[in-house]
Formats: sequence, structure tokens, C-alpha cells
Amino acid sequence: MADTVPPNANSVSSSSLDEEKAKHTITEHVDAATSSPFDIPPLSLAEQTERINALAAEHGVNQRRLMLKADLCIVPAICLLYLLAFLDRVNISNANVYGMASDLNLVGNQYNIALTIFFVPYILSEVPSNYFLKKFKPHVWLSICMVLFGAVTIAQGFVKNFGGLVTCRFFLGMFEAGMFPGCFYLLAMWYRREEAQKRYSFFFSSTCLAGAFSGLIAAGIWNLDGKRGLEGWRWIFIIEGAITVFCSLIMYFCISDFPEDAVFLKDNERAFIKAKLALDVGESSHEVKLDVKGVLRVFHDWKVWLAGLMYFFLIVPAYGYAYFAATIVKSLNYSPLQTQFHSVPPWVAAFGFSMTFAIISDKFRHRCAFVIFSCLVAIAGFIMLLANKTNTQVRYGGLFLISSGLYTAMPLLVCWTNMNFAGHHRRAVGTGWQVGFGNIGGIIATFSFMAKDSPFYTKGLSIGLGFTTLCIITVGIYLMGIKMENRAKRAGRHDERWAALTDDQKRVAGDLRPSFFYNY
Repeated sequence: MADTVPPNANSVSSSSLDEEKAKHTITEHVDAATSSPFDIPPLSLAEQTERINALAAEHGVNQRRLMLKADLCIVPAICLLYLLAFLDRVNISNANVYGMASDLNLVGNQYNIALTIFFVPYILSEVPSNYFLKKFKPHVWLSICMVLFGAVTIAQGFVKNFGGLVTCRFFLGMFEAGMFPGCFYLLAMWYRREEAQKRYSFFFSSTCLAGAFSGLIAAGIWNLDGKRGLEGWRWIFIIEGAITVFCSLIMYFCISDFPEDAVFLKDNERAFIKAKLALDVGESSHEVKLDVKGVLRVFHDWKVWLAGLMYFFLIVPAYGYAYFAATIVKSLNYSPLQTQFHSVPPWVAAFGFSMTFAIISDKFRHRCAFVIFSCLVAIAGFIMLLANKTNTQVRYGGLFLISSGLYTAMPLLVCWTNMNFAGHHRRAVGTGWQVGFGNIGGIIATFSFMAKDSPFYTKGLSIGLGFTTLCIITVGIYLMGIKMENRAKRAGRHDERWAALTDDQKRVAGDLRPSFFYNY
């Protein structure tokens, strides 16, 4: 396709052109990009910025106001949604501090089994849930799942034995499966790669806020012990589940759909966003139906498998911390009420650390080094707890490093890999698979911290240390792999295979286009 701007140019200068000619040249590129979405030439950041500004002028859009409107309509709702989902998932840790295991007569590793059973339907339902998210629209599917897992959380407050607890945890996992990959998938379809990390990290930091709120709510519920004949730990489930059900009714009207369907956008704004995103990752192919063959086709790519493996290595220590942080804090000889309060500050620190790194990462348009550094911070925390078994302050400080490192690395990693997929098909399947496969690590995490290992939990901390180290290794492999693919695309080694594809195959190829270069 003819292109008046050299594909490898670092910038576009209009000094040699009059204003009308420059505008005409830019418009030609915009038209070419939107009319032939799978043949877009590679563009530098300066070129993309120039074209986006031209698009904004053409569609009569104020970019800053539109971005603010999109942020307000998308991010707060899904943050609240996932905060409540994660809260309902990990509040069992706070309930256990208040004596749930003894009241239900749990013996041996039954508590760990109750944690593990959550992940069976959760893992299996990730990809199917993203399929239904696209089919039924996000505001419908996510709000339905939300009311269901809220109801299950309430039911968890009335269980009488191990069997009832396991049943509730199973259905909780099934109904929560779509929350995390679904929200990440939704975010990915709204923002360009250099815009995404702050939104991803703010969304993901809902887990940090949920961990903090869980401790505060549990501390407040301490005075409800015995009210209406119910133990305090039961009120944790009942109250937090009721809040979720109530919020789900509101979320039906607040959760945004994909840009193609979002009701808060005007026609000119919708056209601008679609064209702007096409300049970054190509045509989204929202209208193309995703079938079984399309799903299987995505799994032909090694990057999909490695993305799941990297996330898996982080999930093990992250869930180990989420489920057992309160238990570890209690092992520092705090009372049950003090334990709930002391479990809050590490989560707050993780939120601040994560958002700071997200802003810097977006500024430098770089992910890899920040992922590795965050993992090293977590490793330092694990070493502090393993090496020091006497100083309470040192051990408590180690929890700050573990939570901050892990819950900063995870959104960075997911954003990096997810935004390196392009198009609805590859992002829906790739994100669902990454989160689904990664959460197999949750099963390992639930058996890492056993009651018999109290108070030092050497085995669980060692497992967390080892898996965080493995994540760094796989990140290095992923980095080398995408650099090799970028070089191959620039050298034209993919051109022959690309030319052999049909137009339908090109339309859903996404990041496999020779003109798409992976970020790192």
C-alpha cells in the first residue's frame, strides 16, 4: 500500500509542507488505516500522535475530555466490582482468625481443601466466561455473575459443616471466574498500549484495597459476635455478601460495554476511538463471531502459553499471601482483633507502590524491567521472613515487601502480555487462558501454608520465593522471544506466510500482522 510517510521514520515534520497539504497527507493515512485494517504499516510514536491529533480534529473530539469521560464510565465500576469479588474470595482468611475452623469442626487439611475447591470451577470457566462476555455484553454478564457470587457469599455465613463450606466455595469459584479476565479484556479494548498500565494497575489494585477493607470490616464485625445467635465470622460473610448483591443491581446500569456498544459515547466519539485504537493494534474485529475454531487457532501461538506460565508463577506466592497474610500476622503474637488491624497496612503500601510503578511504566512505555524489579522486592521480603525468626518488626516489614512486590508485578505482567495481543478474538482467549491457567497456582498456594508449619511457615515462604524467581526467568524468556519476533517481522520473514492468508484470517490475526511490533 502506498505510504507518503516512510514506515521507519522517527517523526513527521510539517515544516516543509503548508498546513492544508499536511492535513491532507495525514488524512490519507487515517483513511488507509481504517479501510485496510490488516495492512497498516509500522508507525513511530510521533507518527501515531500526529495522526491521532488529525483524527480528533476530523471528528470534532476533545481528547482530554473524552479520555476523562471514558475513565469515569469504565474504571470505577469495574474496580468496585473486582474489589467486592476479591473481598468475597479472601474473607475466609479473616473468618478463620475468628474461629471458623473450630466452629465447623474442620480437622487436618480440610480448611486448605475448602480453599482449593474454589479454583477448580474458577480455572475451567475463565475462557468460556470471556466468550459469554462478548456474546451478552459486559454490563449484562458481569452483573449477573456478581449477584450470584454475592448470594453464595451470604450462604457461606450459614454453613454448618465442612461439606456446606466446600459446596459454597465451589459455586463461588464458578461465579467469580469471569470477573478478572473479563474486566482486563474490557480495559484492553478501550485503551492504547501507552495508556493502559495506569488503568490496569488501578483496577488490579482493587485487590489491595479489598485486602485492606477485609481486615477493617472484620475488625468492625468483632462486636457482632453472638448477635442473633451467630458467630462473628458468619457476619463477615453475610454482611460482605449482602453489600455485593446490592451493588450488583447498581452495576447493571454502571458497567460499560465495549466501545462499539457503549451508550455513553456519541457517534463521533465512537468513530474516533475505533480509529485511534486501529492505529495502535489494528482492526478489533468486534463484529466477527468467535467460534471453537477461532479459539483453538489462538492456542497455536507460543506467547499465549508463556503468558499463562508467567502468571502462574506469580499466582502461587500472591494467593499464598492473600489467603494466609492474616494467619502470618497472627503468628507474630497479635490478638485476633490486633491481627485484623495489622493486616491492613501492607495492603495499603502495596496499592501505593503499584500505582507509582504504573505511572512511571506508562511514562517510559516499558514493562519488563519494572516486572523484574517488583519481583526482586517480593523476593527480599520472603528472605526477611525466612532469615529472621525472632524480630517481630523485621518479619512484619517483610510482609510489606512481599505484598508490594507481588501486587505490583502482577498488573504490570498482565497488562504487558494482554496488550501484546490484538483484536477481540486474541485478547478474549489470551486473557481468559492466562488467568485461567495461572490460577492453577492458587491450588498450590492453598497447600503451601499448613497449620503444622506454624508459626514460621518455612515451607510456604520458600515456595513463594522459588516461584517468584521462576517468574523472573520466564519473563526473560518472553522478552527474548518477542524481540526475536520483532526482528523477524522487520526482516520480512513473516511476509510470505501472511500473504498466503485469506482476508477473513487476516481480519482476526491481530498482533500476528507483520506490521504489529511487540512492546516490552
